[in-house]
Amino acid sequence: MSEDIHRVAIATKLNSKEAQETAQVIVKILGSRNISSYSILPLTLQGSIPVSYSDLEKANIDIAIAIGGDGTTLRSCRGMPPNTPILPMNIGGNRGILSEIGADMIEKSIHDTLSGDYLLERRLRIFATANGIQTFPALNEILCTRSNVMRTPYFSINTLGDEINQRMDGVAVSTPTGSTGHCYSLGGPLLQENLESLIIVPVGSINRMPSIVVPVENIVVESNYDTNLIVDGQEIYPIHSHQNILISRFPIDVTFVRFKNRGLKQLVKLGF
Repeated sequence: MSEDIHRVAIATKLNSKEAQETAQVIVKILGSRNISSYSILPLTLQGSIPVSYSDLEKANIDIAIAIGGDGTTLRSCRGMPPNTPILPMNIGGNRGILSEIGADMIEKSIHDTLSGDYLLERRLRIFATANGIQTFPALNEILCTRSNVMRTPYFSINTLGDEINQRMDGVAVSTPTGSTGHCYSLGGPLLQENLESLIIVPVGSINRMPSIVVPVENIVVESNYDTNLIVDGQEIYPIHSHQNILISRFPIDVTFVRFKNRGLKQLVKLGF
């Protein structure tokens, strides 16, 4: 119900006029219901309180709105306080696979949300630790790829009590959410987005190693050359050779606001 929503955070695609105009419309709707809105810097909106992601948790946000494409949604998933429901809107983005709201549904989706007429959908995330460093959580995938383009390294993958050794350009560990992202581009399988599983996807395997779907268990990756660890295509961590990269489930899932109970949202977005 609307009485349960008092404070709303809004993030938009950077440098998108369309996304910013949409955000201003939403602030006006919220203001008419006496609901406070917080715009995530560098976004500033009339009638909204500008804040940074780091200061957002102090505001006790009830719900967040990510306006843009999938990149905006991924950034919001990393920056919003834990367990904050996120409503993704595909405004000024491309396919917007993570969103079910387009430009024609903005006002209705806000009114439905404030009326409590929505569903909550949880998506698992993963993270990596290496040499004492912990990455940001990934909603889509963690990609380990060679940093030296002149040499093809060996990668070892340990999980479920077994070890795989392959010479290849890299390896991606994808969530079901990420199966329509980089995993799909690499020829990996599409998974229903709420499954409790992970996908190990080889990159340029000399022996044509297939992709493997595994239960959600710890996965340890190691390379004999320096590698780059890329989280959701947005954060990069350099990793030295022969360092164990432990990939695990992140303890806090992402929660999305949805309006339709559909089990193949992402597949539909791809046009199938």
